[in-house]
Amino acid sequence: MNRYACKACRKRFGVDHRTKQEPLWVRHLDGVSFRSLGNEEGVSGAGAFKRVLCEMDLLPDNSRLTLDYCNRWSGILNVDGKHVAVKGYERKIPFLYCLDFLKHDIPVGVLAPSENGEAFLKLFRLLKTVGYPLQVVICDDTSALKPALFHYFPKARVQLCHTHYLENIRQAIRFRTEDTHRHFFYSLVKHVFEQPQTQEERDRGFRHVWDTHVKNDLFLQAIVLDVERRQKELFCYQTIPRCPKTNNIIESFNSHLQGRLKTIKGFQTFHSADRWLNAWMLRRRTKPFTDCEAPFTHLNGKTSLSQTTKKDTSVPSLYL
Repeated sequence: MNRYACKACRKRFGVDHRTKQEPLWVRHLDGVSFRSLGNEEGVSGAGAFKRVLCEMDLLPDNSRLTLDYCNRWSGILNVDGKHVAVKGYERKIPFLYCLDFLKHDIPVGVLAPSENGEAFLKLFRLLKTVGYPLQVVICDDTSALKPALFHYFPKARVQLCHTHYLENIRQAIRFRTEDTHRHFFYSLVKHVFEQPQTQEERDRGFRHVWDTHVKNDLFLQAIVLDVERRQKELFCYQTIPRCPKTNNIIESFNSHLQGRLKTIKGFQTFHSADRWLNAWMLRRRTKPFTDCEAPFTHLNGKTSLSQTTKKDTSVPSLYL
């Protein structure tokens, strides 16, 4: 603190030029340990832990924040999640959430006891409640997702993630341990998934793959026929401007989440996990981007929440 003397009244005063530190819950979500937080605040690690929990309890619900303050969405939605260790559950339980592809914002997320139809119904019910204008969902090939999606958004479309779909084919043909079907795989990717821009071009690609690699192999025939059968879901992105064909964006969010969950190792209760994940979503939505690459460099220095907030509306600060 710097001391000054007023020339008018000759009294002395102090000015603290230090910037106000962010709340403990923010620094905890950014990776600072409870022990380090305690040292900074002059309390024990347990004391810092209790303060973080108290601050998280005061945070708004993420979905409620979306409902009250956000309406500028693209309608292009990535859906994925991570499994979380919670005491009392035999296996890790799913945290499912949505990411607006063009805005990189998280409208809703849910923690569920198991990854089944009820979990996805809850997710899409929340999405419907907050008024999200859903056009297309980019997702993995999860059987429970589509019935729940179409229950609340019957006109929505599905784009299957190419990364995961092709990885399933790699595993089926034992791509990494055997070279028997490698030429088939490369040909399928090139002539069906990458080069064609129209249905006519893709049909020619199918014929090429079939005549060159598949004609007398029932196993490979089944793979190609599945791709043909699911063309609408695999190549939907070509009919919707700026729609991606992979879940790579949300996977980068998953990597960050996984890094934080690894240090925590698990939660004592369902409520404590739900509270922490709500705080994580809020932190991701209010932390400025710094390393977005093309075509999203315009987001650097901005928060995702600022991109979806209603015009002429200010969101109350979460960092009091």
